[in-house]
Amino acid sequence: MRAAPWLGVLFLLAATAGPPAQAAATVFLDELTWPELQDRIRAGTTTVIIPVGGTEQSGPHMVLGKHNVRVKALSAKIAEALGNALVAPVVSYVPEGGIHPPTAHMRYPGTITVPDAAFEQVLESAARSFRLHGFRDVVLLGDHGEYRKILTKVADRLNRDWSASPARVHAVVEYYVTSSAAFAQILKNRGYNDEEIGTHAGLADTSLSLAIDPALVRTEKLATGAKPGPAEGVRGDPRRASAELGQLGVDAIVAATDDAIRRATARR
Repeated sequence: MRAAPWLGVLFLLAATAGPPAQAAATVFLDELTWPELQDRIRAGTTTVIIPVGGTEQSGPHMVLGKHNVRVKALSAKIAEALGNALVAPVVSYVPEGGIHPPTAHMRYPGTITVPDAAFEQVLESAARSFRLHGFRDVVLLGDHGEYRKILTKVADRLNRDWSASPARVHAVVEYYVTSSAAFAQILKNRGYNDEEIGTHAGLADTSLSLAIDPALVRTEKLATGAKPGPAEGVRGDPRRASAELGQLGVDAIVAATDDAIRRATARR
């Protein structure tokens, strides 16, 4: 039997149409076109999160980009919880110490540092850009503790400049406080001690990374039985780290930061 001519036309249209557009699902600003972003803002998505990471050593068992991967993933979860927020590209070049002579993490290959003033200018220019385009609340989230004062400094300066407008910048410290002190307390309640939990690349830090993306951690390095120390860039003991422990931290960070952002934006 000869097929009806219109069936051939329908088949041709289906073959050439391609997949439908998938613009609306993402929370990542750089995955949108500018008209899609404009529509989002007009519809009420007026909060933008600027995730701030850093490229630094994290011991022999974690990748240099740990902070960048982690803050992007956590910012996405926070944006989804808020429901009216998007996530800007990660700021991955941050102050990490001196170059001449090398200090802090700069003593280890792969760490990248920038001057405080350059870092401030990047954050300020990004915030001003977002205000221009219609965002009312710019949220700074830092996955690294050493530049927290700079985030607050930038927010305070811009809020003074913008005092006559509804736009505000929020340096939300609850994100980092929860990822460090509050998560450490959660681990203590489960029987782990301060020496093991650590402050850099130890149990807490490594567990968070495992929960976000296991590829961030060289688990074979943890299975050797030898405890890494300060000479290797580690302060803590990561050998008993797990994604299950890390998920406790992830849940706490998302909940605390979501609540803090809601409170900060409601005060305006």
